[in-house]
Amino acid sequence: MERETDVAESVALPADPAQANDYDSFAEAYSAETESNLVNAYYARPAMLALAGDVAGRRILDAGCGSGPLSAALRDRGAVVTGVDASAAMLALARRRLGNDVALHLADLSSPLPFDDGAFDDVVASLVLHYLEDWGPTLAEIRRVLRPGGRLIASVDHPFVAYTIQDPRPDYFATTSYTFDWTFNGQSVPMRFWRRPLHAMTEAFTTAGFRLAVISEPQPDPAARELFPDGFHDLSTKTNFLFFVVEVPPSAAGSDE
Repeated sequence: MERETDVAESVALPADPAQANDYDSFAEAYSAETESNLVNAYYARPAMLALAGDVAGRRILDAGCGSGPLSAALRDRGAVVTGVDASAAMLALARRRLGNDVALHLADLSSPLPFDDGAFDDVVASLVLHYLEDWGPTLAEIRRVLRPGGRLIASVDHPFVAYTIQDPRPDYFATTSYTFDWTFNGQSVPMRFWRRPLHAMTEAFTTAGFRLAVISEPQPDPAARELFPDGFHDLSTKTNFLFFVVEVPPSAAGSDE
């Protein structure tokens, strides 16, 4: 699920974990906010698309597709896209955007996915994994539904940012949660994310059977310089999100025997 703002612009507040991350309650406002803003439209999505490269004809699962902007961009580049999200309201917006071009499924990424082994060439997970305390089961499922040689392209809150915004600062080497309120369109909503050290991220990928291909800290789209001059400077000089490309080894099918 894509974010509407970077962590550095959010104010850490004591949110109620039981009420946090309820996308069904603010789907319309969230989708409108993220459609053409700096962080999503000119940074996170272009970076994901650049890492994906030529996707024509590739079967791609958009894990945490939200209202479908990344799915639409991949579809427009010739990919055969399937989307999953845990929010029914977000999926309704995605259906409105995508029509029948993209198969959409209500699914929680912490549970088994409703797809066959090796069903996809790529999985994209844009700003999703930081909602999960334990990446293990999710990455195992993503690996299962990827063919040998398939890729997971993922973005998360940069662990350095999530560490430095907390006061007092947590144990960097522990996996800890942090809560804050997002405010957009006059609506304040509680959110809860999980921060883990960089080495724990890479170890989670390798433990799930992936090999690391790319770690990226990209620059925003240059077109944003004139549209968002103040935000562009901050986004191009400070850490914000961290992007990964990890691969299932081509011989993975044989190695599991």
